[in-house]
Amino acid sequence: MTFLHYLRIWLTAARYSIMRTLMFRGDFFVWALVELFWMTVNILMVSVIYEHTKSVAGWSKYEMMLLVGTSLLIQRFLMGFFWSSIFEMGRNIRSGNFDFYLAQPGNVMFMATTRKLDPDSLVNSLVALSVVIYSAHQLNLQPSFLAIGCYALLVVAGIVIHYSMLVLCISFAFWFTSAQGIEGSYFTLSEFSRLPREAFKGLANIVFVWALPMVIVSNAPAQTLLHGFQPSLLAWVVGIATGWFALTVFVFNRGLRRYSSASS
Repeated sequence: MTFLHYLRIWLTAARYSIMRTLMFRGDFFVWALVELFWMTVNILMVSVIYEHTKSVAGWSKYEMMLLVGTSLLIQRFLMGFFWSSIFEMGRNIRSGNFDFYLAQPGNVMFMATTRKLDPDSLVNSLVALSVVIYSAHQLNLQPSFLAIGCYALLVVAGIVIHYSMLVLCISFAFWFTSAQGIEGSYFTLSEFSRLPREAFKGLANIVFVWALPMVIVSNAPAQTLLHGFQPSLLAWVVGIATGWFALTVFVFNRGLRRYSSASS
């Protein structure tokens, strides 16, 4: 199937999600406000910390705001485009309703992980982007078009890394039936993405920078805006994203062979 075919499928699913949201506007506004409150708490926490210090791991207040804004931007995109679909996939594997995706005209992993959008998260991505722009303005940054393009590419790579790790974790439901607890655990791990890489030493550096690249997904884009285009950094993060995605596809396809449908 061609790219245009998958694009039409995705646009149809996106239109359905938006129509569903318009039918339940109250839910949309409530969840949008909940997410906005949570983002505001994160931003205010940075301000409170820097009332008592001028630097954290070598990062100034607005450098940290830039980092937190980037982390929130990646998370809002992840939750807006994929979050609901991925965690629904785990429930469908357990219940046998995953048969629905096997009958769809396209790649099973694509169909199962892109079926729903969460417009409230996508709307709040504009708030996160505003935090990034405001922080860059306060730092008097004037990034080149190359640096801005690299920043955007690194944000996409960060989304791919998060997406791959989530789908990989949920794919274990093919073997263990239940993937309960992963959502809360992943939220906890993602908190590390709002911390500077320089704050991680020894074992923590190995775990959260190299083994589970939670930290680098937001640090790399932020560093690109702060210090300009860095080819080695871009190649490293894109390589990590490619590796995690390839591993996820392999594990997911292996899991499909073990899936017992509702009719089994």
